[in-house]
Amino acid sequence: MTRITRREALVGTAATGLVSMAGFSFWPSQSAAQGQELTVEDVLFDPANPVMGNKDGDITIVEFFDYQCPYCKANHPILTDVVEKDGNVRLVMKDWPIFGAPSILAAQLALGASTLGQYKAANDALMETEGRLSKELIHETLTEAKLDVAALEKAYEASREKWDGLMARNSRQATLLGLQGTPAFIIGKTIYPGSMSDEALRDAIEKGRA
Repeated sequence: MTRITRREALVGTAATGLVSMAGFSFWPSQSAAQGQELTVEDVLFDPANPVMGNKDGDITIVEFFDYQCPYCKANHPILTDVVEKDGNVRLVMKDWPIFGAPSILAAQLALGASTLGQYKAANDALMETEGRLSKELIHETLTEAKLDVAALEKAYEASREKWDGLMARNSRQATLLGLQGTPAFIIGKTIYPGSMSDEALRDAIEKGRA
């Protein structure tokens, strides 16, 4: 059983619609004492998680992110450009909504979009927003991206158990991995906390393939 390993130091970066999520909580940092551990498969290959890039790629990049995280949003075009130009990277965006109700709502609607085959469009649109989110801004952003918010809400509700379970697992994994905030990346089997430049991403991909 392969385990994910951490780099020597982890230095973290720093009233809406659907939001109520039964069982969505942040696990206490007691995993070692409780004997809990994660495998690479748990984190990189959760079957419920949407996948972008090359779904059959030879390496996976996971990003734990929040739609209100300014560092995540600033880093997103760099990340997607590297993934697109490489052509052989699986990109797994792990919703970890740690900045409150608007973050949860944005994640819920994006995951509803996944059910409809529209996850990338929703993700890209929300990642292009500036500043703090509100229900109104989220709806406006998705509508401008030609997405039907009512359809996204309906799709999310239809698979609510699946999506709430996914976000709960993402939160648990972040805690077990000792993540301090967003963004945080796993490339191959190595954790890279904080934003990453084009060069840093390419170097990490090369190391992950070695």
